[in-house]
Amino acid sequence: MEEKLSMFEVNPVIAAVKDEGQLERALASDCGILFFLFGSICSIPALVERARAAGKLAFVHLDLTQGLSSKEVSADFVRDYVHADGVISTRPALLRRARAIGLLTVLRVFLVDSLSLASLVKQIDACTPDLLELMPGVMPKIIRQVCRTTRVPVITGGLVSDKEDVFSALSAGAQCVSTTCEALWRDV
Repeated sequence: MEEKLSMFEVNPVIAAVKDEGQLERALASDCGILFFLFGSICSIPALVERARAAGKLAFVHLDLTQGLSSKEVSADFVRDYVHADGVISTRPALLRRARAIGLLTVLRVFLVDSLSLASLVKQIDACTPDLLELMPGVMPKIIRQVCRTTRVPVITGGLVSDKEDVFSALSAGAQCVSTTCEALWRDV
């Protein structure tokens, strides 16, 4: 698991893929990590298999995969039938289960106001994720604040659309960024 976590240290940009066309381009990109933001329980095993065959780490977004429920058994399905490296979710209970069964976990948090920022520590404590993904990813001041207050490595995502956004997030302390912007999947 430590070896897989170290991949985040050397991959500043994560390809967040939202359809099969993007997956094809992500597989050909320099990105070593893919976040699947689409798929169903019928298609996700084959999609992840393609990513893993290309030497990429594959993370399944439990909340966005059609047919997966908000029940903890979704994590078991991803481990036993999908064979993903990890999962992403906004639901601490799902991440607790995923972590308990050996999957890497990414807690995705939408910071929209001071209340959501204040509840962040409670969410982290509820599931002890391996990584934290802050949304939106274009708020360096908040990224810096979160990085100072938590020991969980931070990924930023959402609205990241150019190299300046990537460098701002990384300079603020984020370990990497996730983006669907294909132009950022190369040469960053």
